[in-house]
Amino acid sequence: MVSIPEYYEGKNVLLTGATGFMGKVLLEKLLRSCPKVKAVYVLVRHKAGQTPEARVGEITSCKLFDRLRDEQPDFREKIIVITSELTQPELNLSETIKEELIECINIIFHCAATVRFNETLRDAVQLNVTATQQLLFLAQQMKNLEVFMHVSTAFAYCNQKQIGEVVYPPPVDPRKLIDSLEWMDDGLVEDITPKLIGDRPNTYIFTKALAEYVVQQEAEKLNVAIIRPSIVGASWKEPFPGWVDNFNGPSGIFIAAGKGILRTIRASNSALADLVPVDVVVNMTLAAAWYSGVNRMMKTITRLHKALMLLEYFTSKSWIWNTENMTMLMNELNPQDKKMFNFDVRQLHWAEYMENYCMGMKKYVLNEEMSGIPAARKHLTKLRNIRYGFNTVLVILIWRIFIARSQMARNIWYFVVSLCYKFLSYFRASSTMRY
Repeated sequence: MVSIPEYYEGKNVLLTGATGFMGKVLLEKLLRSCPKVKAVYVLVRHKAGQTPEARVGEITSCKLFDRLRDEQPDFREKIIVITSELTQPELNLSETIKEELIECINIIFHCAATVRFNETLRDAVQLNVTATQQLLFLAQQMKNLEVFMHVSTAFAYCNQKQIGEVVYPPPVDPRKLIDSLEWMDDGLVEDITPKLIGDRPNTYIFTKALAEYVVQQEAEKLNVAIIRPSIVGASWKEPFPGWVDNFNGPSGIFIAAGKGILRTIRASNSALADLVPVDVVVNMTLAAAWYSGVNRMMKTITRLHKALMLLEYFTSKSWIWNTENMTMLMNELNPQDKKMFNFDVRQLHWAEYMENYCMGMKKYVLNEEMSGIPAARKHLTKLRNIRYGFNTVLVILIWRIFIARSQMARNIWYFVVSLCYKFLSYFRASSTMRY
């Protein structure tokens, strides 16, 4: 079997969600590790007065692409920006662009989605389900498409304790739901949302499950693979440790806790935080596309956030996922690919990763200077010593009060016993005198 870089050589890749957290990491990794890839077509929409070209230019100028710029100064020439709106019929593409994509695309990575837990059902369906459906319609027309990679979530079926590597039947037909939402007003949609999502915690989870079903039902003869990452966090190693650029998921909690804004959170001590570094997810996604493209078979590759009330469902529960396909995929890689496209999370040193994660948020999200870290650590040590000292004094004080109360309790007990003894003595003496 060819290696992963060899597989991507000369290929034309279509990428959605390139402006998102995982999408931009995938774009960087693909261009850097597979330098002979022919072109990457990115579908981007206008946003906040910015053109798609300006948005992609801003992304490729950020810190994430520093290493790629050093190794391949002309990498930008391989990125072809396509103006598109995924929720519109035929992705709102011109006929010329559409024909070009139909003729040349070999691999599709569908990463675009809304990750807002409190998104309205209408918007969540449009962004997560309708967009997937429209992209599949285009993919079915592509003449040289080898694999369609759909990025889902490990929590798509979190209403079940044991989650298999299968697509489960949805509670509602996605096509009927899409048709119904066209004539429903916002009030009616809001009223029926709780009944529709049932025992799923939010519209994000609900619509990601529907999207998987759409992929399964409408992919027809396409070679499809689904990847289900869990809670995606900062990078582990690539392009450097700790890279993150948003407040989503655990990042917002870490920052709020680190800044002293968040002091408590409702959670269960027995629940596991299924956190996975973004570069692990990207490596696995690229490897899964390689495997699916080479073997031409449908595979589901699995396992691998803002009010706190929205997160309580996940911070108080744990799930068990089957990972046989991931293990199989890992065993299929040659030693060089295993090193270059490493997704064996068992090698991850969590203490080091979490430190890099926090440092990455400070540097890349908060844009703070790292020079103040020694002083901050010294200040933190001082506060910790103060807390330990206060706790020690408090324990001693409580102990003294307990001892004092114990002594008082003993004195009262002795007084009661003495009083009873005197009363009995008096009663016995009185009885003797009467007799």
